[in-house]
Amino acid sequence: MKKQFSVIELFAGAGGLALGLEAAGIKCVALNEINHWAAETLRKNRPKWNVIENDIKNVSFAEYKGKVDIVTGGFPCQAFSYAGKKLGFQDARGTMFYEFARIVNETRPKICIGENVRGLLNHDKGKTLAGMISILDELGYHVLTPQVLKAVNFKVPQKRERLVIVGIRKDIEGEFNYPKPDLKNTYTLKDALKKGRLYPVDVPASYAPKYPKRKKEILDMVPPGGYWRDLPIEVQKEYMLQSFYLTGGKTGIARRISWDEPSLTLTCSPAQKQTERCHPDETRPFTIREYARIQTFPDNWEFAGSSTEQYKQIGNAVPVNLGKAIGTSVVKFLETCKVRPNKKLPAVKNIKSIIPSVNRGSIQTSIAI
Repeated sequence: MKKQFSVIELFAGAGGLALGLEAAGIKCVALNEINHWAAETLRKNRPKWNVIENDIKNVSFAEYKGKVDIVTGGFPCQAFSYAGKKLGFQDARGTMFYEFARIVNETRPKICIGENVRGLLNHDKGKTLAGMISILDELGYHVLTPQVLKAVNFKVPQKRERLVIVGIRKDIEGEFNYPKPDLKNTYTLKDALKKGRLYPVDVPASYAPKYPKRKKEILDMVPPGGYWRDLPIEVQKEYMLQSFYLTGGKTGIARRISWDEPSLTLTCSPAQKQTERCHPDETRPFTIREYARIQTFPDNWEFAGSSTEQYKQIGNAVPVNLGKAIGTSVVKFLETCKVRPNKKLPAVKNIKSIIPSVNRGSIQTSIAI
């Protein structure tokens, strides 16, 4: 009988990554989430999961030292999103990578996995990511070259990209391979919302907000696959205002998704002007269940809280099928890796003690994410 590997999931959100890891055969022994409604979502769907609803700064996982195979965490990344404000270390959420590294140090898993937005690659000219890698290296983890995974290559009907950072404990022998993308099969909005390759039935009915009257009149003019440049010139000027005269494609504005293409990356709100995702046939935002399907959640995965909270949870999630692909690669690695005897690793009691040994500029931005 194969061993079932275990994971601690940090910043678990609504469970997209955890659910994907579970589908790959990995047991979630503890999940941490500060948002009450996201934690309620986890508890509602998996009553037996150990959901720790608390600020991660107040949580210790020392009891799991040497007892867990994997630590994962999508530390809050809004500061690095191209669509965000790029506040970086000025963002109040900026200490979350520090907490991720602290818990890796507490538990000493064989492998740790961080995920973030693609923008982290170039943040502060690469110093932020370099600082993260330096910290994990000091803790005794060899960090593989970070890789951007395109969700659309892993049975996800969405053009979403995630940067994956993999650290392997230095006394572990084995080869980890990132999941191999499927470049031949692209899943579309039709695959998500209609009975077919991804789901056995059409998408269930659920709540969706309505557009204001004039916005609906304008979006009625946009064809499937089109955006604001497909509007009559005078309507373009009315809708875009001063943005009409600025450079850049701004292809997310007044965007109607086609049945035959993947969705653009979902955001935390279904009807933001800068990142519009309009239904292909009906002039409305996507419903909650449509949002969930585009993120490849199963239809029986229920979300807690108000509609605003539900959209936020889904928009922030790792697509489940992408999580499963990552989990499958992790399982393959853990099934074949070996522990090297007599390999001494650093025992860092206080993670702050490693800061002087790496570049201050890198650390200043990296521990404040």
